Order: sequence, then structure tokens, then C-alpha cells
Amino acid sequence: MIARQRCFFIYVILMTVHGLFLANRIAAQDRTSQQRELVMAAMKRAAIYYRSNVAVHGGYVYHTTLDLKTRWGEGLATKSQIWVQPPATPTVGRSFLRAYAATGDQVYLDAAKDAAEALVYGQIKSGGWRNLVDFDPTSKEAGLYRNGKGKGSNSSSLDDGQTQSALRFLTQADKAFGFQNDKVHESVQIGFDALLAAQYPNGGFPQVWTGPVPSEKPVKANYPGYDWRTEGRVKNYWDMYTLNDNTTGYIAQTLVEALQVYQEPKYKEALARLGDFLILAQMPDPQPGWAQQYSYAMQPIWARKFEPPGVSGHESQEAIETLMLIYRETRDAKYLEPIPKAIQWLRKSRLPGNLVARYYELKTNRPLYMERTGEKYSLTFDDSRLPSHYGWKTEARLEVLEKEYRRLKAGDTEIEKTPLATKTAQAAQLVKQLDTEGRWISTFAGARLVGQPKFAAGDRYLSSEIFSKNLISLAEFIEATK
Repeated sequence: MIARQRCFFIYVILMTVHGLFLANRIAAQDRTSQQRELVMAAMKRAAIYYRSNVAVHGGYVYHTTLDLKTRWGEGLATKSQIWVQPPATPTVGRSFLRAYAATGDQVYLDAAKDAAEALVYGQIKSGGWRNLVDFDPTSKEAGLYRNGKGKGSNSSSLDDGQTQSALRFLTQADKAFGFQNDKVHESVQIGFDALLAAQYPNGGFPQVWTGPVPSEKPVKANYPGYDWRTEGRVKNYWDMYTLNDNTTGYIAQTLVEALQVYQEPKYKEALARLGDFLILAQMPDPQPGWAQQYSYAMQPIWARKFEPPGVSGHESQEAIETLMLIYRETRDAKYLEPIPKAIQWLRKSRLPGNLVARYYELKTNRPLYMERTGEKYSLTFDDSRLPSHYGWKTEARLEVLEKEYRRLKAGDTEIEKTPLATKTAQAAQLVKQLDTEGRWISTFAGARLVGQPKFAAGDRYLSSEIFSKNLISLAEFIEATK
């Protein structure tokens, strides 16, 4: 009898614990369900406001004043202009696609369609894009568009991710439309054909192209034998091999997405050739990093008058990231081989405050800067009077890069994911920050903004970068809690 009572007592305890567990689980599910509803309502309110009030011809700029009267891209935008260069139209368009993938709500797909067709309008005849699209055919900023509605420049640009961001967004839009939007699909195919035709035989890319590039024999990076301070300037430096501002990284991301969506071997082949170029472009000792741009002889060269030849801390870190991206797609270990020496050089070159210089003098490795008098720039090793319009130093990300390198060497190629608890907390904060009109309002604190808008401290504005980042964060929460 006592044994039976004991068993019954244990059974009651277990059932009580189980009941409490179920109750807590149901309560947690209810809380998650309620938060999902709040998040989806906030997403939709924000997207409807941004599309209805901020878009021009379906496209976007970087910053817009709250009265919607003043718009900034890389400079002041007219009423007929949208921007291609991130964080503008392609950036916002991708956030709409992420929201659509998470919710299935047609509102987001319609907004993405507007943005995609705005970019199709602005595709240059040579196949890519410039930094902006002008819907006024008489404007001097209107390019030589493929649709015949502009008579300006035919130069397609890879600077600052211009063509790359347009192609990445249009690739994902093409997929979301089921490859049935003929205008978008045709634009993507023409764009990629032009991009691949702009790849040099050694795998590198120019900053700008108007047609297929000339054939040049691949050679290894080397130091110039002339006085680079006064000799060797190339007027059309944009035709040369370029890494400046993560050109190769943006291209690698673009090729990866094309490969994932279209499953065509040509994109993987182009990606591998790009990796081969980065191997060739690594400078020899004593500076096994990368320069911003190279001549056909694979020697660092001048670009703009404040961009001297030199081995770059910024571009070297981006080259390492790009090689690891290429390795994840190809699984070819040769793309990891340049990394240890590069990280070792960066460690040796690190500046106080965990920074690296944009330029290190060739061979001596002294941090190299510019000082400005009027419109004239002169080389200096003194960093006390740096012009404020350029990033002369950047954060050193060596620990992060080395951690990722070791992870890849160990065979772990998965992208690390943000924990659900973090996404949940972020979502709650973003919903709280959204105002009653559906706006995430930014306040200018005096720090330099992309495009350099003429804001005063305390001015409030709408940011395409913030809108897109927040919408994607909320979409990731919805996806993670399905």
C-alpha cells in the first residue's frame, strides 16, 4: 500500500511539473504570437509610409527631410533623381523583398517591383549603372540609358557597389517575380553579360567600363621601379584593376547570388577568376597586403589626387574577407593561403586605437597621409591635419578576420546566425521606435554622413539605410519565429 501511495505521489508531482511546463510553453507561444502580430503591423506601416511618401518614380535616395522637400544622395538630389549607389534604391528594394519572403504580403512585392523597374529604366547602354538615375531626359545627369531616354555618359560603374547593388537586388527580384517580369529578367541578363565582359583575363575588374575590356597578360603584383611620387600617373585610372572601396567584395557577393539563383557555371568560373586575381594582386614582402588600384603591370598607382599608390589597410581587410567568401563557394584552399601573411602584416602595421592607415608607403611601410592647402594636396607622414572628407584611418578587424579564417580552415563554412533572443529584443525595440506615422526618425548628431547632407546638429531626417536595416531585422524575427 505504501509503495502504491508513493508511486501515486510521484505521478502527481510529475504531472504537475509537466502541466506547469506546458502552461509556460503555451504562454510563451502566446507572447511570441502577439509579438509577431505587433511586428508585422509595424513592418507594414513603415513600408507603406516609405513607399507612399519617400519614393520618387519608385526609387530612393539616402536622406530625406521630414517635410519631404529636401533629398540627398551623393549630393543634393533633384525632384527627378533617385540614387543607385548604396544605401539607396537597391538597398531599400532588398529590404522589401526580405519582408515579402518573411510575410508573403503583396504590399512588399509591389514596392519592390516599383524599385526594380526604376532601376531598369536607369540601366546604362553599356549594361551597368551609374550612381544615380535621372528621369528628366534633358538633365545633364541623365546617362545614356538603354531605353533611349537619356543622352549622357555610357560609363557603367563598379565604384561603391553601384552596378553590383543594382544587379544583386534585380537578381533577387527576378526570382521573387518567378522570372516572369520580362523587363527585369532581360535587364539582369544584359547586366551580367556586360559585367562578365568587363572582367580582365587575370580575373580583375576596372572601376568603370563602356564595353568589353582589352586582353592583358596576367602578372604578379610588384613594386614600381620608378619614383611613384612624381612618375607613373595614369589619367584613366578607372580603366585599371581596382579594389578601392570593396569593388571586388561587392562583385564577389553579386556573383555568389547570381550562382545561387540561376545555377549557371559561368558565375562560379568568374568568381574563381576573381579569387585568382586577388592572389596575384597580393604585394610581395615586406608588405603582403593589397593596394587600391594597379596598373596593367600590376604595380600600385595613383587614382584621385588624394589617393596615392600604397598598400592599403582598409582594402587589405576587404580583400581577406573576399577571399574567404570565395573559399566558401569554391572550397578551393588556395584562396585561404594568402591570408595568414596578410593578417601578420596588418598586425605589425596597426596604429594606436586599434586602427590601420588607408595607405602605407611602398616598401618602408610608414603610414602615409595627405594635407590640403586650397585645392592642392601634398604627401605627408603627419596625421595632425588630415582633410575631413576622406577616411585616412579605419578600424582594424584583425581578431574577427582571424577567427573566421580559423573557422574556415577547420571546415566550418556555415554563416553564424544571430540568436533568437537577440532578434526578439531587437524587434521589440524597433517597434517601439516607430512613430505613429510609420517613420523611423534619425537625429543628426554631427558625425559625417554618406552624401554629406547640410544638416545641423539636432536636425531630424529619414534614412534609407536605417529604414532598410530595421525592416530586414523585423523580417528576420518573423522568419525565426515561424
